[in-house]
Amino acid sequence: MRTVNGLHHVTAIAGPAQENLDFYAGVLGMRLVKKSVNQDDPGTYHLFYADAVGHPGSDLTFFPWSQMAPRREGHGLGVEVSLAVPQDSLTFWGRRLERYGVTTDAIETRFGQRVLPLVDPHGLRVALVETEGATRRDFTPWDESPVAVEHQIRGLEGARLWERDLALTTDFLASVLGFRHVTAEHGWHRYEVAGGGSGRYIDVREMRDARRGAWGIGSIHHLAWRVDDEAHQHELRDDIEHAGRRPTPVIDRFWFKSVYFLEPGGVLFELATDGPGFGVDEDLAHLGESLVLPPWLEPHRAAIESMLPPLTQPAPTAAS
Repeated sequence: MRTVNGLHHVTAIAGPAQENLDFYAGVLGMRLVKKSVNQDDPGTYHLFYADAVGHPGSDLTFFPWSQMAPRREGHGLGVEVSLAVPQDSLTFWGRRLERYGVTTDAIETRFGQRVLPLVDPHGLRVALVETEGATRRDFTPWDESPVAVEHQIRGLEGARLWERDLALTTDFLASVLGFRHVTAEHGWHRYEVAGGGSGRYIDVREMRDARRGAWGIGSIHHLAWRVDDEAHQHELRDDIEHAGRRPTPVIDRFWFKSVYFLEPGGVLFELATDGPGFGVDEDLAHLGESLVLPPWLEPHRAAIESMLPPLTQPAPTAAS
């Protein structure tokens, strides 16, 4: 069977857009590679943060829905996204985050990896994970980042899900998307795909006594999985449909093609093609500098711009 190739992007819900930009570009040092809008709600930004060129698998994106209530924690949601950082960089990150007043927990070990959990300004749980795989993945450093190259975030490491019934989700992961169980610790089960490693696994925990979770500020909205191309996407879409998961038709997001579906536990998943990529409508040297709209929204630019708050790039801070 053809499997998904790991994480393509993770999308979360944020509060005010400027605060989101200040944190992810200014504090974490990721590049804003695409400043666009939610194509289903064009009065809302869709902000994409990644490495310098937006490699698939490096991309953490946000819908700044500041009018929403905070998330309701519970099963059927992604509860944490993790970002890959180089080995021996968590001391640097701990000091940097402390300097900016970011809420962090103590460094811990998960499945043999050192992890620094933190909470972003709007309540999203994020973990920085030291991984050797961070040095072996597609990564282009951002020369203008406030974080020196040797410490920069390499991309998505993984994500964590709470589920009411572990077997419902994990059977689907294995039989339809091609994941395999690797190991378990402290109630968490690690599943990997496409050979595993950085960006190619998720951790799942059964939470039978938790209430049903709900989207809100500080929650993960969906997890997108990489597929090679449209043929690969159609093949997997057929498998998902045969499993009774009712996927959407293929939706053209301009920078990639998307199919959405709920896995059996209720977490929203997406299949996203690797191409054509973020350079299709902007020079790579100037990604994220201007509001970019897909062609079908371009006739409505004036109305859309009038609904969006202005955004200012964070003031530079010294790389160290």
